[in-house]
Amino acid sequence: MDDNRLYAVLNKRLADRKFLTGNYSIADIASYPWVVPHTRQGQNLDDFPHLKRWFETIRARPATTRAYALAQEINTQPTVTEAKRVLFGQTAAVVDA
Repeated sequence: MDDNRLYAVLNKRLADRKFLTGNYSIADIASYPWVVPHTRQGQNLDDFPHLKRWFETIRARPATTRAYALAQEINTQPTVTEAKRVLFGQTAAVVDA
């Protein structure tokens, strides 16, 4: 599985550093949301101890907590829900119509 290989790459990268580039950077900001759905991706972070440590560190950052709380609030508004339906709720039948 490709996700598993990529998790292993991240885990190896984080073996000797706190963050992906050593210091907290845009690389961490961009990579974190990709790891958030690890369970849905069939990945167990216990298999990747360095990645798990990094993930928990990013998740505990006050800015991360605020951002995800705001996203929960915004993503339940009717206009956002309708936009998601239009963007992601369509099938091939819509194209053929």
